[in-house]
Amino acid sequence: MNNMKKNVLLLSACQAMFMTGGSLLIATSALVGYRLSPDKALATLPLAMQMLANMLTSIPASLFMQRFGRRAGFLLGSTIGIGGAGLATYAIVTSSFTLFVLGAALSGMFASFSNYYRFAAADVATEDYRSTAISYVMAGGVIAALIGPNLAHWTSAWLAAPFAGSYLALAAILLLSFATQLFLDIPNPVHATHGSGRTLGTIARQPVFVVAAIGGMLGYGIMALVMTATPLAMHDHHYAFGDTAFVIEWHVLGMFAPSFFTGHLIRRFGVLQIMLVGGLLSTACISVNLTGTSLSHFWLALLLLGMGWNFLFIGATTLLTEAYAPEEKAKTQALNDFMVFSTVTIAVLSAGTLQNRLGWQAVNYGVIPLIAVTMIAVTWLLLRRRSTLPVTDLSV
Repeated sequence: MNNMKKNVLLLSACQAMFMTGGSLLIATSALVGYRLSPDKALATLPLAMQMLANMLTSIPASLFMQRFGRRAGFLLGSTIGIGGAGLATYAIVTSSFTLFVLGAALSGMFASFSNYYRFAAADVATEDYRSTAISYVMAGGVIAALIGPNLAHWTSAWLAAPFAGSYLALAAILLLSFATQLFLDIPNPVHATHGSGRTLGTIARQPVFVVAAIGGMLGYGIMALVMTATPLAMHDHHYAFGDTAFVIEWHVLGMFAPSFFTGHLIRRFGVLQIMLVGGLLSTACISVNLTGTSLSHFWLALLLLGMGWNFLFIGATTLLTEAYAPEEKAKTQALNDFMVFSTVTIAVLSAGTLQNRLGWQAVNYGVIPLIAVTMIAVTWLLLRRRSTLPVTDLSV
C-alpha cells in the first residue's frame, strides 16, 4: 500500500510538471505561431503538429512501455521533450516558423508518453482505489494551473525574442521531471504472448469501450477546440497577454482542481452519471461564450470548460479500464489514445481556421453537435446498464 501511494504521489508530481509545460504551451503557442507564421490562419499549426505527433506516437509509446516498462518510457519521453523545448527556444530566437513547428512536434511525442501517467496510476492501484488514484494523478495539474500561464508571462521577456525565455523555462521543468521519474517503482508489465487475449476488433465492439472512446475523444476535442481558439479570440478583442494568461490559469485550474474529488464522486454516483455532468458543464461553457466577450465571459466559460473536461476525461479513463484484461491493456490503451488524440489534432488544427476566417461564434456553434453526441452515447450506455441486457457486444 505504501509503495502504491508513493508511486501515485510521484506520478502526480510528474503530471504537474507535464501539465505546467502544457499550460505554458497553450498560453503561448498560438501567439508565437501568429508572430512567426507568414499566413496568420496557420497560427495554431504548431499546436496542431504537437497533437499530430502525440497521436502518431501514442501507439508506439504504449507498446514501448509494454516491452520495457513504464519508467523507461517516461524517461525516454522526457528526453524527447527537453530536446523539443530547446529547439523551440532556438526557433523563436531565429524567427524560424518551421523549426518552431518541429519543436512543437517533439513536445507532442513527449506528451504521448506522459499521457500514460493516468494509466500507470491504474496499474499500481488496487481495484477499489483505481478511480481515486487516477484522479489524484490528474490533480497534479492544479499546480500547472497556478504556475504554467504565469510562468509563461513571467518568462516571456527573459530573452530578446518574445516567449523564447518561456520555452527555456519549459526545458528546465522537463529536466526536473526526468529526475523525478528515476524514483518510480512500477511493477514490470504483463507481457502479452502472440494471440493472447481478445482481438482489438472484439474489444472495440464492446459498448463500454465505444462510450469510453467517445467520451475521451469528444470530451478532449471539445475542450481543445475552444481552448486553442480562446487566446486568438482574446487577441482579436484587444486583450493584453496578462489577461489571456489569467483566463488560461483558471481554465487549467478548472481542468484539474476537481480531480481531488472526481474519483470519490465516481465511486459515489457512478462513472456514467459523472460523465453526463461533464457534458452539462461543457454546454454551460458554450452558452456563456455565445452571450458575450467580456473578460468575465472568457474567464467563466474557460473555467466551466475545464471542469467539463475533467469529469468527461477522468470518467472515460475510468470506464476504459473495464474494457480490457491485463494482457490486453497495452493495445487497448494505445487504440484509445490514438483515437483521442486524432480527434484533438483535428480540433486544434481547425481552431485557427475557424477563428480567423469564421469568427468566435462559429467556434462555439461548431462544438454543440459534439457535446450532443457525447451525451447521447453516455445516456445510451446508462440506460443499457439499467436494462436486463448484458453489456458485452454491440450486436446484443
